[in-house]
Amino acid sequence: MSKSFTLDGLVDLLKAAGEPTRLRLLALLAAGDLTVSDLTDILGQSQPRISRHLKLLAEAELVDRYQEGAWAYFRLKQDGAAADLARHLLAVASESDPVLSRDGERLGAVKRARAEKAQAYFSRNATEWDELRRLHINDRDVEAALMQLIGDERVDALLDLGTGTGRILQLLEHCYQRAVGIDASRDMLAVARVNLDKAGVSKASVRQGDILNLPLDGSEFDVVIIHQVLHFLVEPERALDEAARMLKPGGRLVIIDLAPHKLEHLREDHAHVRLGFSHTLMESWLSKTGFDMTNALDIAPSQQDGEALTATIWLATYGQAAEPAQAKRAGGY
Repeated sequence: MSKSFTLDGLVDLLKAAGEPTRLRLLALLAAGDLTVSDLTDILGQSQPRISRHLKLLAEAELVDRYQEGAWAYFRLKQDGAAADLARHLLAVASESDPVLSRDGERLGAVKRARAEKAQAYFSRNATEWDELRRLHINDRDVEAALMQLIGDERVDALLDLGTGTGRILQLLEHCYQRAVGIDASRDMLAVARVNLDKAGVSKASVRQGDILNLPLDGSEFDVVIIHQVLHFLVEPERALDEAARMLKPGGRLVIIDLAPHKLEHLREDHAHVRLGFSHTLMESWLSKTGFDMTNALDIAPSQQDGEALTATIWLATYGQAAEPAQAKRAGGY
């Protein structure tokens, strides 16, 4: 813990965390996002009582609260001196404590119920997912290229816009101290939470939000990723404005989307508004938004046929001079 507390500040923080129910809540919220309903089921206490404890923990800057439709989710703060102290307290708690063990078992039951609901949603949409995957290049090629462009340098904060199943948050777990994934679909967020739980990724959270009006403070992220989202938007450049607002000066933006194509049926069948983006257009948008494009990499499909699409990864730096773009173009568009 890098920050020191005043005596009064430390006493107040210990009072907030030191009550038995609140300490149990912190242990549960360290394992991921939970609603008041989840917590009442686990602890067997009334909703007003749980809500009152959560309010005190939020006032002590120990937990985050965010709205998702009619539901409010809570989790242990991912950064800050108060949260660091809470994690230290939880680390020295006995794993064999009967109360904490019972809470852990009930938490497991809540997560299993979530997983069943998420799987039901995913199964209902499996046919569409499979069809879309056939249109795109091999995911492993895109992911390998993304990891090569991102590099091994660890960053403090990463933002994944259009997080979907949370795959990018899992793939790049080694690259960040904390991460947030945003998606408009509550069903997809349920899938993402289950996937993050299964992968043991506790330093990433997901929440519902509009990519054009993000529910986050600005200038707090080192890397922003927009993966296969822009082609659904009427005004994709507005998403770039929001990405710029999120980034620290010198932060990096990674866009993964489709190269120009002629598959008109994607407009009707899959709500695609844009049939891909050229390097020239993307560089123009990035420049107007204050970015310098540093790389553009085309990834051709593994199988060449009339339905196969080329993906492109654009890498740009915000708010400072960057090296000229060196685009590796597959189709010369």
